[in-house]
Amino acid sequence: MAKKSKLSIKIITLFPKFVESFVENFGIVKRAIKLKLLEIEPVYLRKFGPDKRGTVDGRPYGGGVGMVLRADVLLKAINRARGKGLRAKVILLTPQGKKFNQKMAQRLSKYDNLVLVCGRYEGFDERIRQFVDEEISVGDYVLMGGELPALTIIEAVIRLRPGVLGKDESSANESFSENILEYPQYTKPELLNSSAKRKGQMAKAMKVPKVLLTGHHKNINEWRQKEAAKRTKKRRPDLLNLK
Repeated sequence: MAKKSKLSIKIITLFPKFVESFVENFGIVKRAIKLKLLEIEPVYLRKFGPDKRGTVDGRPYGGGVGMVLRADVLLKAINRARGKGLRAKVILLTPQGKKFNQKMAQRLSKYDNLVLVCGRYEGFDERIRQFVDEEISVGDYVLMGGELPALTIIEAVIRLRPGVLGKDESSANESFSENILEYPQYTKPELLNSSAKRKGQMAKAMKVPKVLLTGHHKNINEWRQKEAAKRTKKRRPDLLNLK
């Protein structure tokens, strides 16, 4: 059984209340904190501004639209979040980073200290990239800031930590764990009758596959593996090329 330990995450953000609301109300994160397996601390970026207003940005040299987050302010916040003696992994959340996936979540779940740097406005002063360990993007699109990507990463990572889901095997067979989608799941009722239209046709009575009702674990596992492979080939053939 994997050893349980606490994961400490600091989020550098201009919206600490947004993070606090997530921490206080969201199921799996709230559970992990209650079990003392997780602590999340928002680090308010404006506290590190050079003036009373807590200025964190400036107009870009050379001209351009919008404002850019200052490197000196970000660096102070990163140093505060990293702390002394901690081997924290500092991650810059940016559309220019490597695309986040399940393997990355598994790798990050091995750390006990993470620092997530959330951007806003038109991005970061380029020099701040020299002071982070990694740059991550959650997808090929642009958001207003890094807070939602940070929370996405936290959920993906924390559920892989020992003890959070209750059973270590709970996350082992999920979609993307081995570059393959999860097999189909069924529950009650055994027979579903519906008059609703399904894909342009009247839906027929739908039954749970017989093999799942047999209690024969070997046959069930074989069926699940075949269905997972079939589903991956149909829906996400690109994953098969990653093996």
